[in-house]
Amino acid sequence: MSVVLIFLAGVAAIVIWWMSGQRLMSKPWLEIGTLDDIHQPAKQPIPTAKIGLGIFLAVVGALFSLLASAYLARMSGADWWAVPIPRLLWANTAVLIASCAALQWTVVQARRGADDGVRLGLDAALATAVLFLAGQIVAWLQLVAAGYVLADNPANSFFYMLTGLHGLHILGGLAVLARTRVRLLAGTSMAPARLRLGIELCATYWHFMLVVWLLLFALFTGWANDFVDLCRQLVS
Repeated sequence: MSVVLIFLAGVAAIVIWWMSGQRLMSKPWLEIGTLDDIHQPAKQPIPTAKIGLGIFLAVVGALFSLLASAYLARMSGADWWAVPIPRLLWANTAVLIASCAALQWTVVQARRGADDGVRLGLDAALATAVLFLAGQIVAWLQLVAAGYVLADNPANSFFYMLTGLHGLHILGGLAVLARTRVRLLAGTSMAPARLRLGIELCATYWHFMLVVWLLLFALFTGWANDFVDLCRQLVS
């Protein structure tokens, strides 16, 4: 329940920030200005694609928060045996961070209009994303070889379900990245603003999935449980 409340508080903060940016709560008839203000360019509205992505990420975040809450609640069962964390997951985490950094660098290059930098950044992001997914599969194989199969105990089931669900979302983002890279490789004409928006959306999605993975990683290592216990002690 604590995880769900934290997530809902984050969503509320994002909604309030977005509403303030859209000036939905302003009173224009009370504002004072000059005639010169009329000729100033109006503030560009948030693209529909960004709003749609925000709604989608809110749904995804709600899904993972509910699963994380169920994970924490199920840990108290007598049939729960924690899954040992393969060392490879640490390297996979570093690879995903590198992928996010490459995409953020690509956003900067797209804003500058540097096509070569955009291509290089997309290639780096794609390569590290594929490496992350491959590393996750290898980590699965290591656990299976050690005897930690899916139906052995609830901890195994939660681990494979959460990492698999996260991997599917990474795979979906990878398909969008690959589509953008193929269009650039084929020389398909794209408006600079449209290309920049697409890369920014990919970067936002990638950063969100990195945050989700870091939270899942903290969950698997036990850090999240320690943090929840600390919050409960502070509240009580």
